Amino acid sequence: MTDTVAPAPKSGPRISGAFHRLLAFSGLIALVVVFSLASPNFMQTQNILAILQATSVNGVLAIAATLVIITGGIDLSVGTLMTFCAVIAGVILTYLGLPLPFGIVGAILAGTVSGLISGVVIAKLKVPPFIATLGMMLILKGLSLVISGTKPIYFNNTPGFTQIAQGSFIGAIIPGLPIPNGVVILFAVALLAAFILGKTALGRYTFALGSNEEAVRLSGVNVDNWKIAVYATAGSICGVAGLLIASRLNSAQPALGQGYELDAIAAVVIGGTSLAGGRGTMLGTLIGALIISVLANGLRILSVPQEWQTVVTGCIIILAVYADILRRRTL
Repeated sequence: MTDTVAPAPKSGPRISGAFHRLLAFSGLIALVVVFSLASPNFMQTQNILAILQATSVNGVLAIAATLVIITGGIDLSVGTLMTFCAVIAGVILTYLGLPLPFGIVGAILAGTVSGLISGVVIAKLKVPPFIATLGMMLILKGLSLVISGTKPIYFNNTPGFTQIAQGSFIGAIIPGLPIPNGVVILFAVALLAAFILGKTALGRYTFALGSNEEAVRLSGVNVDNWKIAVYATAGSICGVAGLLIASRLNSAQPALGQGYELDAIAAVVIGGTSLAGGRGTMLGTLIGALIISVLANGLRILSVPQEWQTVVTGCIIILAVYADILRRRTL
Protein backbone atom coordinates (compact mmCIF):
# COMPACT_ATOMS: atom_id res chain seq x y z
CA MET A 1 0.00 0.00 0.00
CA THR A 2 1.45 3.30 -1.07
CA ASP A 3 1.62 6.11 1.45
CA THR A 4 -0.25 9.20 0.38
CA VAL A 5 1.04 12.61 1.16
CA ALA A 6 -1.37 15.51 1.52
CA PRO A 7 -0.58 18.34 -0.83
CA ALA A 8 1.17 21.25 0.80
CA PRO A 9 -1.07 24.25 1.36
CA LYS A 10 -0.54 27.16 -0.94
CA SER A 11 1.95 29.65 0.26
CA GLY A 12 1.06 33.28 0.54
CA PRO A 13 1.88 36.46 2.35
CA ARG A 14 1.73 36.27 6.09
CA ILE A 15 1.75 39.06 8.64
CA SER A 16 2.95 38.45 12.20
CA GLY A 17 1.29 40.02 15.20
CA ALA A 18 4.32 42.21 15.91
CA PHE A 19 4.47 43.37 12.29
CA HIS A 20 0.73 44.15 12.38
CA ARG A 21 1.25 46.39 15.42
CA LEU A 22 4.27 48.01 13.74
CA LEU A 23 2.15 48.58 10.64
CA ALA A 24 -0.61 50.16 12.74
CA PHE A 25 1.88 52.40 14.56
CA SER A 26 3.43 53.44 11.24
CA GLY A 27 -0.06 54.27 9.99
CA LEU A 28 -0.67 56.41 13.08
CA ILE A 29 2.57 58.34 12.52
CA ALA A 30 1.73 58.78 8.83
CA LEU A 31 -1.70 60.20 9.71
CA VAL A 32 -0.18 62.65 12.17
CA VAL A 33 2.37 63.82 9.59
CA VAL A 34 -0.22 64.20 6.81
CA PHE A 35 -2.70 66.13 8.95
CA SER A 36 0.07 68.31 10.40
CA LEU A 37 1.18 69.30 6.90
CA ALA A 38 -2.41 69.79 5.73
CA SER A 39 -3.44 72.07 8.60
CA PRO A 40 -1.39 74.11 11.07
CA ASN A 41 -4.22 73.74 13.58
CA PHE A 42 -3.73 69.98 13.95
CA MET A 43 -0.62 70.08 16.16
CA GLN A 44 -1.89 72.81 18.45
CA THR A 45 -1.86 71.85 22.10
CA GLN A 46 -5.62 72.17 22.55
CA ASN A 47 -6.26 69.93 19.55
CA ILE A 48 -3.84 67.25 20.76
CA LEU A 49 -5.54 67.30 24.16
CA ALA A 50 -8.93 66.99 22.42
CA ILE A 51 -7.68 63.92 20.53
CA LEU A 52 -6.44 62.33 23.75
CA GLN A 53 -9.73 63.10 25.51
CA ALA A 54 -11.71 61.52 22.68
CA THR A 55 -9.42 58.49 22.77
CA SER A 56 -9.91 57.99 26.50
CA VAL A 57 -13.55 56.89 26.21
CA ASN A 58 -13.21 54.87 23.00
CA GLY A 59 -9.92 53.40 24.21
CA VAL A 60 -11.40 52.10 27.47
CA LEU A 61 -14.33 50.58 25.57
CA ALA A 62 -11.88 49.02 23.10
CA ILE A 63 -9.94 47.46 25.99
CA ALA A 64 -13.15 45.82 27.20
CA ALA A 65 -13.92 44.61 23.67
CA THR A 66 -10.38 43.25 23.30
CA LEU A 67 -10.79 40.87 26.23
CA VAL A 68 -13.97 39.44 24.73
CA ILE A 69 -12.67 39.22 21.15
CA ILE A 70 -9.53 37.36 22.27
CA THR A 71 -11.83 34.59 23.54
CA GLY A 72 -13.33 34.36 20.05
CA GLY A 73 -16.50 36.17 21.09
CA ILE A 74 -17.97 39.60 20.42
CA ASP A 75 -19.74 42.19 22.55
CA LEU A 76 -22.10 44.57 20.79
CA SER A 77 -23.39 45.99 24.07
CA VAL A 78 -20.28 47.90 25.21
CA GLY A 79 -21.61 51.27 24.02
CA THR A 80 -25.05 51.03 25.61
CA LEU A 81 -23.54 49.43 28.72
CA MET A 82 -21.33 52.50 29.05
CA THR A 83 -24.46 54.68 28.92
CA PHE A 84 -26.31 52.46 31.40
CA CYS A 85 -23.43 52.74 33.88
CA ALA A 86 -23.43 56.53 33.48
CA VAL A 87 -27.17 56.60 34.20
CA ILE A 88 -26.69 54.44 37.30
CA ALA A 89 -24.04 56.88 38.52
CA GLY A 90 -26.52 59.71 37.89
CA VAL A 91 -29.23 57.99 39.89
CA ILE A 92 -26.88 57.40 42.83
CA LEU A 93 -25.25 60.83 42.86
CA THR A 94 -28.03 63.15 41.66
CA TYR A 95 -31.30 61.44 42.54
CA LEU A 96 -30.16 59.82 45.80
CA GLY A 97 -27.60 62.50 46.67
CA LEU A 98 -24.96 60.03 47.85
CA PRO A 99 -21.22 60.89 47.95
CA LEU A 100 -19.02 60.53 44.86
CA PRO A 101 -17.36 57.20 45.82
CA PHE A 102 -20.79 55.52 45.89
CA GLY A 103 -21.46 56.67 42.33
CA ILE A 104 -18.11 55.37 41.12
CA VAL A 105 -18.58 51.99 42.75
CA GLY A 106 -22.19 51.80 41.58
CA ALA A 107 -21.27 52.43 37.94
CA ILE A 108 -18.51 49.83 37.92
CA LEU A 109 -20.69 47.31 39.77
CA ALA A 110 -23.53 47.87 37.27
CA GLY A 111 -21.12 47.14 34.43
CA THR A 112 -19.81 44.02 36.14
CA VAL A 113 -23.30 42.61 36.75
CA SER A 114 -24.39 43.35 33.18
CA GLY A 115 -21.28 41.69 31.77
CA LEU A 116 -21.81 38.72 34.06
CA ILE A 117 -25.38 38.31 32.78
CA SER A 118 -24.15 38.38 29.18
CA GLY A 119 -21.52 35.79 30.07
CA VAL A 120 -24.09 33.50 31.68
CA VAL A 121 -26.40 33.74 28.66
CA ILE A 122 -23.50 32.88 26.34
CA ALA A 123 -21.78 30.23 28.44
CA LYS A 124 -24.70 28.49 30.14
CA LEU A 125 -27.58 29.01 27.72
CA LYS A 126 -25.28 28.60 24.68
CA VAL A 127 -26.71 31.65 22.93
CA PRO A 128 -24.22 32.89 20.28
CA PRO A 129 -22.29 35.95 21.52
CA PHE A 130 -23.50 38.10 18.62
CA ILE A 131 -27.17 37.47 19.47
CA ALA A 132 -26.74 37.54 23.25
CA THR A 133 -24.92 40.88 23.28
CA LEU A 134 -27.25 42.33 20.63
CA GLY A 135 -30.15 41.52 22.94
CA MET A 136 -28.27 42.97 25.92
CA MET A 137 -27.59 46.13 23.90
CA LEU A 138 -31.31 46.67 23.37
CA ILE A 139 -32.16 45.81 26.99
CA LEU A 140 -29.62 48.27 28.37
CA LYS A 141 -30.70 50.99 25.97
CA GLY A 142 -34.30 50.58 27.11
CA LEU A 143 -33.38 50.45 30.80
CA SER A 144 -31.31 53.62 30.48
CA LEU A 145 -34.30 55.47 29.02
CA VAL A 146 -36.72 54.04 31.60
CA ILE A 147 -34.55 54.73 34.65
CA SER A 148 -33.70 58.27 33.56
CA GLY A 149 -37.21 59.08 32.39
CA THR A 150 -35.72 59.70 28.91
CA LYS A 151 -34.10 62.88 30.26
CA PRO A 152 -30.41 63.67 30.85
CA ILE A 153 -29.21 63.46 34.43
CA TYR A 154 -26.88 66.32 35.37
CA PHE A 155 -24.10 66.22 37.97
CA ASN A 156 -24.07 69.92 38.85
CA ASN A 157 -24.50 69.17 42.56
CA THR A 158 -21.76 66.55 42.74
CA PRO A 159 -18.44 68.25 43.61
CA GLY A 160 -15.45 66.75 41.87
CA PHE A 161 -17.36 64.65 39.34
CA THR A 162 -16.15 66.57 36.28
CA GLN A 163 -12.57 66.21 37.55
CA ILE A 164 -12.71 62.46 36.89
CA ALA A 165 -12.12 63.03 33.17
CA GLN A 166 -11.53 66.76 32.73
CA GLY A 167 -9.25 67.51 35.66
CA SER A 168 -5.47 67.14 35.52
CA PHE A 169 -3.62 66.09 38.64
CA ILE A 170 -0.48 65.76 36.48
CA GLY A 171 -0.91 69.40 35.44
CA ALA A 172 -1.20 70.35 39.11
CA ILE A 173 2.10 68.61 39.83
CA ILE A 174 3.90 69.62 36.63
CA PRO A 175 2.68 73.03 35.41
CA GLY A 176 2.54 73.23 31.64
CA LEU A 177 1.66 69.54 31.25
CA PRO A 178 -2.16 69.53 31.48
CA ILE A 179 -2.74 65.89 30.60
CA PRO A 180 -6.42 65.16 31.37
CA ASN A 181 -7.22 62.62 34.08
CA GLY A 182 -9.27 60.68 31.53
CA VAL A 183 -6.11 59.93 29.54
CA VAL A 184 -4.30 58.81 32.70
CA ILE A 185 -7.23 56.53 33.53
CA LEU A 186 -7.11 55.09 29.98
CA PHE A 187 -3.46 54.10 30.33
CA ALA A 188 -4.02 52.81 33.86
CA VAL A 189 -6.85 50.57 32.65
CA ALA A 190 -4.70 49.41 29.71
CA LEU A 191 -1.81 48.51 32.04
CA LEU A 192 -4.16 46.65 34.37
CA ALA A 193 -5.73 44.75 31.45
CA ALA A 194 -2.26 43.92 30.08
CA PHE A 195 -1.26 42.59 33.49
CA ILE A 196 -4.39 40.45 33.62
CA LEU A 197 -3.70 39.02 30.17
CA GLY A 198 -0.02 38.39 30.74
CA LYS A 199 0.28 37.46 34.42
CA THR A 200 -2.95 35.89 35.66
CA ALA A 201 -4.91 32.68 35.18
CA LEU A 202 -7.79 34.69 33.73
CA GLY A 203 -5.47 36.02 31.03
CA ARG A 204 -4.08 32.59 30.20
CA TYR A 205 -7.54 31.10 29.84
CA THR A 206 -8.72 34.12 27.84
CA PHE A 207 -6.13 33.30 25.17
CA ALA A 208 -6.73 29.56 25.52
CA LEU A 209 -10.48 29.93 24.93
CA GLY A 210 -9.83 31.84 21.74
CA SER A 211 -7.17 29.43 20.51
CA ASN A 212 -8.97 26.13 21.10
CA GLU A 213 -11.93 26.15 23.46
CA GLU A 214 -12.69 22.45 23.02
CA ALA A 215 -9.14 21.45 23.95
CA VAL A 216 -9.39 23.55 27.11
CA ARG A 217 -12.70 21.89 27.95
CA LEU A 218 -11.28 18.39 27.41
CA SER A 219 -8.38 19.20 29.73
CA GLY A 220 -10.87 19.49 32.60
CA VAL A 221 -11.10 23.27 32.84
CA ASN A 222 -14.48 24.81 33.64
CA VAL A 223 -14.71 26.79 30.42
CA ASP A 224 -18.09 28.34 31.23
CA ASN A 225 -16.90 29.97 34.45
CA TRP A 226 -13.83 31.49 32.83
CA LYS A 227 -15.89 32.82 29.93
CA ILE A 228 -18.34 34.42 32.36
CA ALA A 229 -15.39 35.96 34.23
CA VAL A 230 -14.09 37.52 31.00
CA TYR A 231 -17.43 39.12 30.17
CA ALA A 232 -17.84 40.36 33.75
CA THR A 233 -14.36 41.91 33.66
CA ALA A 234 -15.14 43.58 30.34
CA GLY A 235 -18.37 44.90 31.85
CA SER A 236 -16.55 46.48 34.78
CA ILE A 237 -14.24 48.26 32.32
CA CYS A 238 -17.32 49.58 30.51
CA GLY A 239 -18.36 51.01 33.88
CA VAL A 240 -15.15 53.05 33.90
CA ALA A 241 -15.95 54.28 30.39
CA GLY A 242 -19.40 55.31 31.60
CA LEU A 243 -17.85 57.43 34.33
CA LEU A 244 -15.46 59.03 31.86
CA ILE A 245 -18.07 60.06 29.32
CA ALA A 246 -20.48 61.28 32.02
CA SER A 247 -17.67 63.34 33.55
CA ARG A 248 -16.77 64.85 30.16
CA LEU A 249 -20.39 65.84 29.49
CA ASN A 250 -21.23 66.56 33.15
CA SER A 251 -24.37 64.54 32.50
CA ALA A 252 -25.66 61.04 31.82
CA GLN A 253 -27.28 61.07 28.38
CA PRO A 254 -29.62 58.04 28.20
CA ALA A 255 -29.94 58.18 24.40
CA LEU A 256 -26.16 58.16 23.93
CA GLY A 257 -24.03 55.05 23.48
CA GLN A 258 -25.29 53.11 20.49
CA GLY A 259 -22.64 53.28 17.79
CA TYR A 260 -19.72 53.49 20.20
CA GLU A 261 -19.33 49.72 19.99
CA LEU A 262 -18.47 50.07 16.28
CA ASP A 263 -15.57 52.44 16.97
CA ALA A 264 -14.39 50.22 19.83
CA ILE A 265 -14.40 47.06 17.71
CA ALA A 266 -12.73 48.98 14.86
CA ALA A 267 -9.93 50.05 17.21
CA VAL A 268 -9.47 46.44 18.34
CA VAL A 269 -9.25 45.13 14.78
CA ILE A 270 -6.95 47.91 13.57
CA GLY A 271 -4.70 47.22 16.58
CA GLY A 272 -4.13 43.64 15.47
CA THR A 273 -6.43 41.57 17.66
CA SER A 274 -7.67 38.59 15.66
CA LEU A 275 -11.42 38.30 15.20
CA ALA A 276 -10.88 34.53 15.21
CA GLY A 277 -9.67 34.79 18.82
CA GLY A 278 -6.51 33.71 20.58
CA ARG A 279 -4.40 36.74 19.72
CA GLY A 280 -4.30 40.38 20.75
CA THR A 281 -2.52 42.99 22.84
CA MET A 282 -3.54 46.08 24.75
CA LEU A 283 -0.75 48.07 23.10
CA GLY A 284 -2.21 47.29 19.69
CA THR A 285 -5.67 48.30 20.89
CA LEU A 286 -4.38 51.66 22.18
CA ILE A 287 -2.73 52.32 18.82
CA GLY A 288 -5.97 51.40 17.05
CA ALA A 289 -7.99 53.75 19.28
CA LEU A 290 -5.54 56.59 18.59
CA ILE A 291 -5.80 55.97 14.85
CA ILE A 292 -9.61 56.24 15.02
CA SER A 293 -9.41 59.50 17.02
CA VAL A 294 -6.66 61.08 14.90
CA LEU A 295 -8.47 60.17 11.70
CA ALA A 296 -11.80 61.61 12.87
CA ASN A 297 -10.16 64.77 14.22
CA GLY A 298 -7.98 65.35 11.18
CA LEU A 299 -10.80 64.88 8.69
CA ARG A 300 -12.97 67.22 10.74
CA ILE A 301 -10.26 69.90 10.72
CA LEU A 302 -10.01 69.53 6.94
CA SER A 303 -13.80 70.02 6.73
CA VAL A 304 -14.37 66.58 5.22
CA PRO A 305 -18.12 65.78 5.42
CA GLN A 306 -19.17 63.34 8.14
CA GLU A 307 -20.43 60.79 5.60
CA TRP A 308 -17.00 60.63 3.93
CA GLN A 309 -15.33 60.26 7.32
CA THR A 310 -17.45 57.15 7.81
CA VAL A 311 -16.45 55.83 4.38
CA VAL A 312 -12.74 56.27 5.13
CA THR A 313 -13.07 54.56 8.53
CA GLY A 314 -14.90 51.63 6.91
CA CYS A 315 -12.13 51.19 4.33
CA ILE A 316 -9.49 51.13 7.06
CA ILE A 317 -11.42 48.46 8.98
CA ILE A 318 -11.64 46.28 5.87
CA LEU A 319 -7.89 46.62 5.30
CA ALA A 320 -7.21 45.73 8.95
CA VAL A 321 -9.38 42.61 8.73
CA TYR A 322 -7.66 41.59 5.50
CA ALA A 323 -4.30 41.96 7.23
CA ASP A 324 -5.60 39.65 9.96
CA ILE A 325 -6.57 37.10 7.30
CA LEU A 326 -3.08 37.26 5.81
CA ARG A 327 -1.59 36.80 9.25
CA ARG A 328 -3.58 33.63 9.87
CA ARG A 329 -3.07 32.17 6.40
CA THR A 330 -1.16 28.88 6.45
CA LEU A 331 2.13 28.90 4.67
